Amino acid sequence: MSTLAAGTGAQAAPGALPFLQQLRANPRLPLIIGASFAVAVMAALWMWSRQPDYGVLYSNLSDRDGGAIIASLQKMNVPYKFAEGGGALLVEKGKVAEARLRLAAEGLPKGGTVGFELMDNQKFGTSQFAEQINYQRALEGELARSINSISAVESARVHLALPKPSLFVRDQKKPSASVVLSLHRGRSIDEGQVSAIVHLISSSVPELSDKSITVVDQAGNLLSAANSGTRGLDVSQLKYAQEIEQGYIRRIEAILQPLMGTANVHAQVAAEIDFSVVENTDEKYRPNQTPGSAAIRSQQSSDSIQTGSNPAGGVPGALSNQPPVNPVAPIALPAASAGGVAQPAPAPPGSTRKDGTINYELDRSIRHVQQGAGGIKRLSVAVVVNYRGSTDAQGKRVAKALTASELEQVNNLVKEAMGFSADRGDSLNVVNSAFASDTVEAVELPLWKQPANIELAKTGGQYLLVALLALFAWFAVLRPLLRKHLHPPAPPQAEQDEETLPTPGTVEQPPSQAQTAASRQAEARERREQRNADNIQYAHETSAKNPQVVAMLIKQWMAEKDD
Repeated sequence: MSTLAAGTGAQAAPGALPFLQQLRANPRLPLIIGASFAVAVMAALWMWSRQPDYGVLYSNLSDRDGGAIIASLQKMNVPYKFAEGGGALLVEKGKVAEARLRLAAEGLPKGGTVGFELMDNQKFGTSQFAEQINYQRALEGELARSINSISAVESARVHLALPKPSLFVRDQKKPSASVVLSLHRGRSIDEGQVSAIVHLISSSVPELSDKSITVVDQAGNLLSAANSGTRGLDVSQLKYAQEIEQGYIRRIEAILQPLMGTANVHAQVAAEIDFSVVENTDEKYRPNQTPGSAAIRSQQSSDSIQTGSNPAGGVPGALSNQPPVNPVAPIALPAASAGGVAQPAPAPPGSTRKDGTINYELDRSIRHVQQGAGGIKRLSVAVVVNYRGSTDAQGKRVAKALTASELEQVNNLVKEAMGFSADRGDSLNVVNSAFASDTVEAVELPLWKQPANIELAKTGGQYLLVALLALFAWFAVLRPLLRKHLHPPAPPQAEQDEETLPTPGTVEQPPSQAQTAASRQAEARERREQRNADNIQYAHETSAKNPQVVAMLIKQWMAEKDD
């Protein structure tokens, strides 16, 4: 009956034992839990060590190619998994090369575009129109592949409009192109890369101009506006202007910093650059030089002499215009003169004519001038110089303005450094002023608001929490278990009582440690007896109130005994 009362009291006691007391009462349960945890950790480590190392099979696959590749991997019984975000398909590292070769044999991945491999499968009897369409598709695919090699571009589509060639000049049309770019998430493309894409396409298609190419991103933004010629500037020109301005700034600050200090000089330069390309051809004709120094290009002269005819003379009329009479032989020569020298015969009547033409070289000057782009049209320079620091008689640091001579010296140095030209229209402004101080007075925060102290408190709180948990585990679980299993059993109560009885003739001593232990054991024994009495009383009351429960309990005990 006492056993029944004890069992029913343990099962139906209103104050159930807490979990820690149950662990303390059953020392094997913590050992079982610890052993199970160790076995689970060992199993997890073994499975992790057995997990194969995966490598990238393909990345940036389209949905169609990804589905076809997964179906093929399943047929080949090759395990696979996706990388974080689904950007790559992973298989075991030892099977990457084999999987790629087997997929390539099946024509995977096909890719979003086709190149000139489309021309390898030309059928016999293909029409000229089909050949032209296939060539255009292949060219578009090759251009798209080239654009995809840019790091910021995820995918690209190229559309070419190639007109049909014509023999008539007036019927000829220029080709055009359109490009749609899909950029990687979080990346952007600058104007220089857009200009490179435009030049790549224009250089790949005959007679395709840069202005006939349109580049659009996946959001519908027009990227080729800078290359349409509306502004007349490109990235290289703007970069060139910035480099010129930064070069002048470095030169000005480099020549003034040794005099004024590193942080006491600031300069800004605005350069007006002429990017126009000018070609000029002059042809001038000047008057002839002085006679005798001119160069003769050509000269022509002609002489005409007419003799043997009487000159026209006499009275006009028929008699004076009659022909001369025929001469009669012999012809008598004129007699010699007295000196023996024959006198010349009188010149027969006749006429003489001389013509001359001289062509001189014209003085001509031809000058062909081609002015390159990038010339500086005008410079505007602004320089700010800080006050010069000095120490007064009291030892305090004060700032004083530069004198007129020092300011003039600074002005001259800046002019020489920038190459000042009044004819070019350059302007220079040098200002001497005190610089504003950026130092802010430090506000002393209280100790409990300082970030370092807050972090220290957080770290200390974490360590303190761990220490409290460790102490709780020691005093609540481990220490009672160790005391229960490692301490030797206490001596019987009778022996302790005999040892503690005072012998006759001995002086009564104060209670020793053994007597204190005996009293504690007596008190414990009394508590157990009282608890047993309470359990018996509770069993009597339960059997009187609920005889069915007692009957079921006895039946269960009998069944366990039979087993």
